Amino acid sequence: MEPATAQRWWFDSGSLALDFAYTGGLDHPEVEEWQTVRDPATLNAWLTERFPEVAPTAGERELRDARTLRAAIGRLARQASRGELLEPDDVDVVNLFAATPDIPPVLVGGGRQAGRTNARPHQALGSIARDAVRLFGPDVDGRIRECSADDCDLVYLDTSRSGTRRWCSMQRCGNRAKVRAHRARWSSRAARSDAATPAPRGPATEV
Repeated sequence: MEPATAQRWWFDSGSLALDFAYTGGLDHPEVEEWQTVRDPATLNAWLTERFPEVAPTAGERELRDARTLRAAIGRLARQASRGELLEPDDVDVVNLFAATPDIPPVLVGGGRQAGRTNARPHQALGSIARDAVRLFGPDVDGRIRECSADDCDLVYLDTSRSGTRRWCSMQRCGNRAKVRAHRARWSSRAARSDAATPAPRGPATEV
Protein backbone atom coordinates (compact mmCIF):
# COMPACT_ATOMS: atom_id res chain seq x y z
CA MET A 1 0.00 0.00 0.00
CA GLU A 2 0.98 3.65 -0.31
CA PRO A 3 -0.10 6.16 2.36
CA ALA A 4 -0.22 9.91 1.94
CA THR A 5 3.52 10.14 2.63
CA ALA A 6 4.11 8.15 -0.58
CA GLN A 7 6.17 5.61 1.39
CA ARG A 8 5.35 2.13 0.13
CA TRP A 9 4.96 -0.79 2.53
CA TRP A 10 3.66 -4.33 2.32
CA PHE A 11 0.15 -5.06 3.57
CA ASP A 12 -1.23 -8.60 3.47
CA SER A 13 -4.97 -8.47 4.06
CA GLY A 14 -5.12 -12.27 4.22
CA SER A 15 -8.12 -12.52 1.91
CA LEU A 16 -9.02 -12.06 -1.74
CA ALA A 17 -12.30 -10.40 -0.72
CA LEU A 18 -10.49 -7.91 1.52
CA ASP A 19 -7.97 -7.18 -1.22
CA PHE A 20 -10.89 -6.34 -3.47
CA ALA A 21 -12.52 -4.14 -0.81
CA TYR A 22 -9.29 -2.17 -0.48
CA THR A 23 -9.39 -1.23 -4.16
CA GLY A 24 -11.98 1.26 -2.94
CA GLY A 25 -10.27 2.19 0.31
CA LEU A 26 -12.58 0.00 2.44
CA ASP A 27 -14.19 2.92 4.29
CA HIS A 28 -14.00 5.33 1.36
CA PRO A 29 -15.60 3.50 -1.58
CA GLU A 30 -16.71 6.71 -3.29
CA VAL A 31 -13.59 8.82 -2.65
CA GLU A 32 -11.56 8.64 -5.83
CA GLU A 33 -8.18 9.33 -4.24
CA TRP A 34 -8.54 6.08 -2.27
CA GLN A 35 -9.58 4.02 -5.28
CA THR A 36 -7.18 1.86 -7.24
CA VAL A 37 -10.12 0.48 -9.23
CA ARG A 38 -12.13 3.46 -10.44
CA ASP A 39 -13.09 2.76 -14.05
CA PRO A 40 -13.51 -0.20 -16.44
CA ALA A 41 -9.84 -0.14 -17.43
CA THR A 42 -8.54 -0.41 -13.87
CA LEU A 43 -11.20 -3.02 -13.05
CA ASN A 44 -10.08 -5.13 -16.00
CA ALA A 45 -6.44 -4.74 -14.96
CA TRP A 46 -7.13 -5.84 -11.38
CA LEU A 47 -9.33 -8.78 -12.34
CA THR A 48 -6.96 -10.12 -14.98
CA GLU A 49 -4.04 -9.83 -12.57
CA ARG A 50 -5.89 -11.95 -10.01
CA PHE A 51 -7.67 -14.16 -12.54
CA PRO A 52 -5.53 -14.58 -15.69
CA GLU A 53 -8.31 -16.57 -17.34
CA VAL A 54 -10.72 -13.60 -17.23
CA ALA A 55 -11.21 -11.73 -20.49
CA PRO A 56 -10.74 -7.95 -20.02
CA THR A 57 -14.26 -7.11 -21.15
CA ALA A 58 -15.63 -5.26 -18.11
CA GLY A 59 -17.64 -2.15 -18.95
CA GLU A 60 -19.70 0.36 -17.01
CA ARG A 61 -22.26 -2.25 -15.95
CA GLU A 62 -19.58 -4.53 -14.51
CA LEU A 63 -17.98 -1.53 -12.81
CA ARG A 64 -21.27 -0.66 -11.10
CA ASP A 65 -21.67 -4.24 -9.91
CA ALA A 66 -18.07 -4.34 -8.72
CA ARG A 67 -18.56 -1.16 -6.71
CA THR A 68 -21.73 -2.54 -5.13
CA LEU A 69 -20.00 -5.75 -4.06
CA ARG A 70 -16.85 -3.93 -2.98
CA ALA A 71 -18.74 -1.50 -0.73
CA ALA A 72 -20.72 -4.31 0.90
CA ILE A 73 -17.58 -6.31 1.65
CA GLY A 74 -15.89 -3.22 3.07
CA ARG A 75 -18.74 -2.47 5.45
CA LEU A 76 -18.99 -6.10 6.56
CA ALA A 77 -15.25 -6.21 7.19
CA ARG A 78 -15.40 -3.20 9.47
CA GLN A 79 -18.41 -4.63 11.32
CA ALA A 80 -16.75 -8.03 11.76
CA SER A 81 -13.49 -6.50 12.99
CA ARG A 82 -15.39 -4.72 15.77
CA GLY A 83 -17.54 -7.68 16.75
CA GLU A 84 -20.71 -6.03 15.48
CA LEU A 85 -23.67 -7.79 13.91
CA LEU A 86 -23.36 -7.97 10.15
CA GLU A 87 -25.72 -5.67 8.26
CA PRO A 88 -28.38 -7.89 6.61
CA ASP A 89 -28.54 -5.76 3.45
CA ASP A 90 -24.79 -6.17 2.91
CA VAL A 91 -25.03 -9.88 3.60
CA ASP A 92 -27.74 -10.09 0.94
CA VAL A 93 -25.49 -8.34 -1.59
CA VAL A 94 -22.66 -10.80 -0.97
CA ASN A 95 -25.01 -13.77 -1.15
CA LEU A 96 -26.53 -12.49 -4.38
CA PHE A 97 -23.15 -12.32 -6.10
CA ALA A 98 -22.03 -15.61 -4.54
CA ALA A 99 -25.04 -17.32 -6.12
CA THR A 100 -23.90 -16.38 -9.62
CA PRO A 101 -21.51 -18.53 -11.69
CA ASP A 102 -17.91 -18.19 -10.56
CA ILE A 103 -14.61 -19.27 -12.06
CA PRO A 104 -14.59 -23.05 -11.62
CA PRO A 105 -11.56 -24.74 -10.06
CA VAL A 106 -9.52 -27.00 -12.29
CA LEU A 107 -7.20 -29.92 -11.61
CA VAL A 108 -3.89 -29.32 -13.36
CA GLY A 109 -2.60 -32.05 -15.64
CA GLY A 110 -5.57 -32.81 -17.88
CA GLY A 111 -6.13 -31.77 -21.45
CA ARG A 112 -9.37 -29.87 -20.85
CA GLN A 113 -10.26 -26.87 -18.74
CA ALA A 114 -13.95 -26.51 -19.50
CA GLY A 115 -15.35 -23.20 -18.30
CA ARG A 116 -11.94 -22.01 -17.14
CA THR A 117 -10.65 -20.21 -20.21
CA ASN A 118 -12.11 -16.90 -21.38
CA ALA A 119 -14.04 -16.42 -18.16
CA ARG A 120 -16.15 -13.29 -17.82
CA PRO A 121 -15.66 -10.47 -15.30
CA HIS A 122 -18.93 -11.38 -13.57
CA GLN A 123 -17.53 -14.83 -12.87
CA ALA A 124 -14.59 -13.20 -11.10
CA LEU A 125 -17.01 -11.18 -8.98
CA GLY A 126 -18.77 -14.43 -8.14
CA SER A 127 -15.48 -15.93 -6.96
CA ILE A 128 -14.73 -12.85 -4.86
CA ALA A 129 -18.19 -13.03 -3.29
CA ARG A 130 -17.73 -16.70 -2.42
CA ASP A 131 -14.46 -15.84 -0.75
CA ALA A 132 -16.37 -13.20 1.23
CA VAL A 133 -18.87 -15.86 2.33
CA ARG A 134 -15.97 -17.85 3.78
CA LEU A 135 -14.39 -14.70 5.22
CA PHE A 136 -17.46 -13.71 7.21
CA GLY A 137 -18.50 -17.25 8.08
CA PRO A 138 -18.03 -19.09 11.38
CA ASP A 139 -14.74 -20.76 10.43
CA VAL A 140 -12.75 -17.53 10.80
CA ASP A 141 -14.72 -16.08 13.69
CA GLY A 142 -12.58 -13.66 15.69
CA ARG A 143 -9.74 -13.51 13.19
CA ILE A 144 -10.92 -10.44 11.29
CA ARG A 145 -9.20 -7.66 13.18
CA GLU A 146 -8.14 -4.05 13.12
CA CYS A 147 -4.50 -3.10 13.42
CA SER A 148 -3.51 -2.62 17.07
CA ALA A 149 -1.80 0.71 16.42
CA ASP A 150 -3.63 3.67 17.94
CA ASP A 151 -3.38 5.63 14.69
CA CYS A 152 -4.28 2.82 12.26
CA ASP A 153 -7.53 0.93 11.71
CA LEU A 154 -6.69 -1.24 8.70
CA VAL A 155 -8.63 -4.50 8.73
CA TYR A 156 -7.02 -7.85 8.02
CA LEU A 157 -7.68 -11.57 8.34
CA ASP A 158 -5.21 -13.19 10.73
CA THR A 159 -4.09 -16.32 8.91
CA SER A 160 -1.16 -17.04 11.22
CA ARG A 161 -1.09 -20.46 12.85
CA SER A 162 -0.93 -18.97 16.33
CA GLY A 163 -3.64 -16.40 15.65
CA THR A 164 -1.60 -13.65 17.29
CA ARG A 165 -1.12 -11.16 14.47
CA ARG A 166 -1.47 -7.60 15.79
CA TRP A 167 -0.32 -5.28 13.03
CA CYS A 168 -1.41 -4.39 9.53
CA SER A 169 2.27 -4.64 8.59
CA MET A 170 5.49 -5.22 10.53
CA GLN A 171 7.15 -2.82 8.07
CA ARG A 172 4.88 -0.03 9.23
CA CYS A 173 2.92 -0.23 12.48
CA GLY A 174 4.85 -3.19 13.90
CA ASN A 175 8.20 -1.43 13.60
CA ARG A 176 6.76 1.80 14.94
CA ALA A 177 5.52 -0.05 18.01
CA LYS A 178 8.94 -1.64 18.52
CA VAL A 179 10.63 1.76 18.32
CA ARG A 180 8.19 3.25 20.83
CA ALA A 181 8.66 0.31 23.20
CA HIS A 182 12.45 0.60 22.94
CA ARG A 183 12.32 4.32 23.70
CA ALA A 184 10.02 3.72 26.66
CA ARG A 185 12.36 1.08 28.12
CA TRP A 186 15.38 3.35 27.61
CA SER A 187 13.60 6.27 29.28
CA SER A 188 12.53 4.06 32.18
CA ARG A 189 16.07 2.76 32.75
CA ALA A 190 17.47 6.28 32.52
CA ALA A 191 14.95 7.51 35.08
CA ARG A 192 15.78 4.67 37.50
CA SER A 193 19.49 5.31 37.06
CA ASP A 194 19.06 9.00 37.82
CA ALA A 195 17.01 8.20 40.91
CA ALA A 196 19.64 5.75 42.22
CA THR A 197 22.59 8.14 41.78
CA PRO A 198 23.30 9.97 45.04
CA ALA A 199 23.37 13.73 44.90
CA PRO A 200 26.88 15.22 45.09
CA ARG A 201 27.89 16.49 48.50
CA GLY A 202 29.01 20.04 49.06
CA PRO A 203 32.34 20.92 50.70
CA ALA A 204 32.73 20.11 54.39
CA THR A 205 32.05 23.00 56.76
CA GLU A 206 34.53 23.63 59.59
CA VAL A 207 33.04 24.08 63.05
